[in-house]
Amino acid sequence: MTGSVTDLTGRVALITGASRGIGRAVAVALAQAGAQCILTARAQGGLEHTDDLIRQHTGQNATLLPLDLLDGEKLDTLGPSIAARIGRLDCVVHCAGELGLLSPLSHMQPGDWERGLQAGPLTTWRLIRTLGPLLEHSPAGRAVFLTDHHAQVPEPFWGLVAATRAAQDAIVRTWVRELPQGSPLRINLFEPGMVATRLRRLAMPALDQKSLTLPEAIAPRIVSLCLPGPQPQGGCIHFDVET
Repeated sequence: MTGSVTDLTGRVALITGASRGIGRAVAVALAQAGAQCILTARAQGGLEHTDDLIRQHTGQNATLLPLDLLDGEKLDTLGPSIAARIGRLDCVVHCAGELGLLSPLSHMQPGDWERGLQAGPLTTWRLIRTLGPLLEHSPAGRAVFLTDHHAQVPEPFWGLVAATRAAQDAIVRTWVRELPQGSPLRINLFEPGMVATRLRRLAMPALDQKSLTLPEAIAPRIVSLCLPGPQPQGGCIHFDVET
């Protein structure tokens, strides 16, 4: 990440999936960059651990909002709750996600698709609906949505991941095109590649996790997309381990 550790001082950032993996690493990196962090995930204990890490690195506390993003009614209250408690939101990094069933398409059941669609594109749409007004009001709003390469290159047994990620990406890009002309809000997708996370272990248990990129190596690139100043718009940023 370029610039000083005060680059995000005074800005408020929400991180989903902040209880572990990339979400946790991004939350710590954003806090180190000076942001006031709001952390959300299902696991209260995981959020508290992330908060402990933030306190160790910065001396500051995060705001913890335990939330199951599959609970649509509660998710819809997220934006109004932040507006009432904090009064602003400058950045969202959506790291939460589910692996879903890895299976031949003909073996899947309707319930597999219903949960996958709810956890993927429908959650993304609800986040945009509830948080978009706050981000659009920020003088330099930033939104980053993690995606997966299967959205562009489907592979056998990964049909659910491919379809739900592609749908999410389409929703995000549509939001970009619906922004008012001259809006300072910058919205991007981020494809981290093969990262040593719990979901990767579940998906590919035979893979040597030690050969994969750590979440802490990914986080600074994501944080760089949250900084004020010139940023890409509506792109899909691919992490390059050589940079």
